Amino acid sequence: MTDPNTQRVALVTGGGIRVGRAITLALAEADYDVVISYHSSEVAAQETREAVEVWGRRCETVCADLSLPASADVVIDAVRTAFGRLDLLVNSAANFDERALLDVDAEAWDTVMALNARAPHLLVRAASDLLRAARGSVVNIVDLAAFQPWTDYPAHSVSKAALAHLTRIQARSLAPEIRVNGIAPGAVLAPEGWPPERWQALAQTTPLQRAGSPEDVAQAVLFLAGAGFVTGQILAVDGGRLLG
Repeated sequence: MTDPNTQRVALVTGGGIRVGRAITLALAEADYDVVISYHSSEVAAQETREAVEVWGRRCETVCADLSLPASADVVIDAVRTAFGRLDLLVNSAANFDERALLDVDAEAWDTVMALNARAPHLLVRAASDLLRAARGSVVNIVDLAAFQPWTDYPAHSVSKAALAHLTRIQARSLAPEIRVNGIAPGAVLAPEGWPPERWQALAQTTPLQRAGSPEDVAQAVLFLAGAGFVTGQILAVDGGRLLG
């Protein structure tokens, strides 16, 4: 039986669907027990939980609307109760709101900021004692939108720019006990509702002239989780698209 004092535990927000699911499954394959937070994707979260258990690892799920401030404590309390430790926090849950700049009203702006920028701060804040005790790390899932002015996704872009800078502030503030890094995925999974030709055209803009996959992001998470001398960095997983 695995010693609970040495068994690694990861929390993946939004870990039941899309890129979050790929991260969850990669962590399970790498012998992490996992906690998944979800909001509206209960069925997908339970399916992901079952897939994790195929690898012989434990998986707990917790329902929480991370756009609400109190939810961070709810999620971390669930981790504390289930496992009593936390080695890796992956902030993957996000709002990908598409609308023109002048159509973004106060409510739309605040909704995106609350989930994409505030929640990763509150979760790290709530989990800091567990992460310190484990000499753990945080991986924030940022976006190329943090570095490029995506006019179709203005609030999302600004929120991810905020998360990129938060990543650097967390890294400096929480060192040496906790490392904090980020990943900026490029074209790894088509947004819901995109026609195939739009996605293919985007993929062709990368120097590698192809799309990536959620598994590419998952492998980058594993790298950063194990890279003990790396902190405050944001790794672009984008096929070179950030080069221009």
